[in-house]
Amino acid sequence: MFASFKSIASYIPERVFKNSDFEKIIDTSDEWIVKRTGIKERRFAAEHEATSDLAFEASKIAIQRAGIDAEEIDCILVATISPDFLCMPSTACVLAERLGIENIPAFDISAACSGFIYLLSIAKAYVESNTYKNILIVGAEKLSAITDFSDRSTCVLFGDGAGAAVIGTTQEKSSSVLDISISSNGKYQDFLVTPGGGSRTPIRADNVDKNLQYMKMKGNETFKLAVKTLASDVKDILQRNNISPKDIRFFIPHQANLRIIKAVGELLDFSIEQSVITVDKYGNTSAASIPMAMNDIYEEGRLKKGDLILLDAFGGGLTWGSALLYFNGGNLI
Repeated sequence: MFASFKSIASYIPERVFKNSDFEKIIDTSDEWIVKRTGIKERRFAAEHEATSDLAFEASKIAIQRAGIDAEEIDCILVATISPDFLCMPSTACVLAERLGIENIPAFDISAACSGFIYLLSIAKAYVESNTYKNILIVGAEKLSAITDFSDRSTCVLFGDGAGAAVIGTTQEKSSSVLDISISSNGKYQDFLVTPGGGSRTPIRADNVDKNLQYMKMKGNETFKLAVKTLASDVKDILQRNNISPKDIRFFIPHQANLRIIKAVGELLDFSIEQSVITVDKYGNTSAASIPMAMNDIYEEGRLKKGDLILLDAFGGGLTWGSALLYFNGGNLI
């Protein structure tokens, strides 16, 4: 028995925040942002919306598209760096309650932008060990809640959203999640970090005054390491499975920066038609970016059952990962 990618869905918040909106609050310009990141706009959740609310909307659709009832979900996994609550309960537990599902395991993981691939790795292991049969995996973020809007080096990069998928079973390798590679290196933990709010730097007035509760990033260092690491990881997984770049229907990288996506794509010899790009309209939505991008091409009617897909991500930790899979969801009607 193999793990199978049964469905994909996303939830995109209504509020559009364009680069021109940033021009009103910080010293920047649309031209500056587009040139350095490729981002033109992003979505921000409403004040009353939490990460679990975004996850709930995406999950409802993913479960429906998988052709099952919510009661058939026997495990819920959520990847997020912007959970509803700092410590507990997990966003996955909140999501389970919203979905009306009780008495199943539900937990969060923290792997930043690589979170969705980490979830897929866990789900694959659970399914193929016959532990669970229908696993809901969700990458969801309300990054606007942990963004310093006075820091122009970071605030223009991030957006909110959620993506969800159901991982089930199949007897056919040709419709399975073929292979996943995940890794990390804590030596570079200071490249992407939210310094305040944890046990190392607890929530206190002086730390809040320093804006330590917001994301910080070493942009240039992260860019260089991301390109090198992502390209190497993809080459390894393709070689291990004896698959050529031309065999891939869609290359779906983490949507952090258009320059990174293009650099990695060129190193790996992926065509423009193969590469999925949504960073221009959503920005960096961390763990939600890959499923959001996958859902875009699904709803456009481009992603079909049986398509071979390559996922690739790099994030804080530092973490990274790649996945090879056949999409086994139904064609959108």
